[in-house]
Amino acid sequence: MKTLFASIPILSFLILFLSGCNAVGDKNASLSIIYGVAAILSLLLLIGCCLVVRKKKIWFILLFSSVLIVNIGYTFLAISTSLKMALWANLVAYLGSVFLPLAMLMIVLEVTSTPHPKWLHGALGTLSIIVFLIAASPGILPIYYKEVRLEVMDGVSTLVKVYGPLHPIYLIYLLGYFAAIVMVIIRSHVKKAIDNAAHAVILAIAVFVNIGVWFIEQLVAVDFEMLSISYIISELFLLGIHLAMNENQRLRAIVKQVETVQRYSTKDAAAPDIMLERPVENEVITPERIEFFMIGLKTLTPTEKVIYDAYIARVTTKEIMASMDIKESTLKYHNRNLYGKLGVASRKELLEVHKHLKSVNTLLKEVNAGGK
Repeated sequence: MKTLFASIPILSFLILFLSGCNAVGDKNASLSIIYGVAAILSLLLLIGCCLVVRKKKIWFILLFSSVLIVNIGYTFLAISTSLKMALWANLVAYLGSVFLPLAMLMIVLEVTSTPHPKWLHGALGTLSIIVFLIAASPGILPIYYKEVRLEVMDGVSTLVKVYGPLHPIYLIYLLGYFAAIVMVIIRSHVKKAIDNAAHAVILAIAVFVNIGVWFIEQLVAVDFEMLSISYIISELFLLGIHLAMNENQRLRAIVKQVETVQRYSTKDAAAPDIMLERPVENEVITPERIEFFMIGLKTLTPTEKVIYDAYIARVTTKEIMASMDIKESTLKYHNRNLYGKLGVASRKELLEVHKHLKSVNTLLKEVNAGGK
């Protein structure tokens, strides 16, 4: 993982070197290489995202995949040898471009814990497909581009376009997404759903860097598609915020778990008479699960306690039955009672929760030792 992310600054430097340190003619000839390097960088980031982001969140995968697709499109457009090939490359670039803001919005909604209806995903996905079909019309219908021709200068191919009546739809589409993202960020900051102001600022930068670059490209004749780089910057911002906020949540959960252990480790702490609702199997080990598990330990019968200690000591089932002189059906009966009291569904899950509880107890001892 460290090797993967260590290669990113090297590739970034190569992009800057190729685009800024050569003569004009050589610089134009290097554009296709720059796009290729950007595509390789996007691929590395996609791999890194799959390794870093837990549970393989779909919107992060969509975002990083979209950036990769965009840069692949730009690369093939720069080396196109015919108008047909250039239009196909342009189509690929738009495929990534229309789904990229959708992924950004959904990531911001998740990062800020903003509630939204379930149908929103399908509605926005349908809208993205419609916008993509309109952008894919060149060469078929003159609605997005009235005219388009291929121009090759110093070995780099570009499309010279005359915009059609439906071209502003893409602009409206982007502005709508960016406005929605900004509103979500502002709302979350006001409601203190974002950990601190710095995170809100970084989220805003991730949005405005793209819309700013897009406007610059519309107003100024620039040979290089700067969005290929700004998209990479934005996804790094979003990934960084996601990881930072996840770490903050993890630390808060640890603090809450330590407080739970302190509360139920005191001598006069009595277990409630009524057991809590049993957690779902494979549920994340939350402070509530730790509390449930600890309460359950206080209610075990002597036989259940012996079986529990044997499981913690990794004694095999056959050895337990032999030492206790019981049948398998009897052990299964005790297991049902034991698992029900501890809120687990299997021996493996019991060991996982116990391991987590042990780590929290260790942390508690370190905190207490430090206080002394």
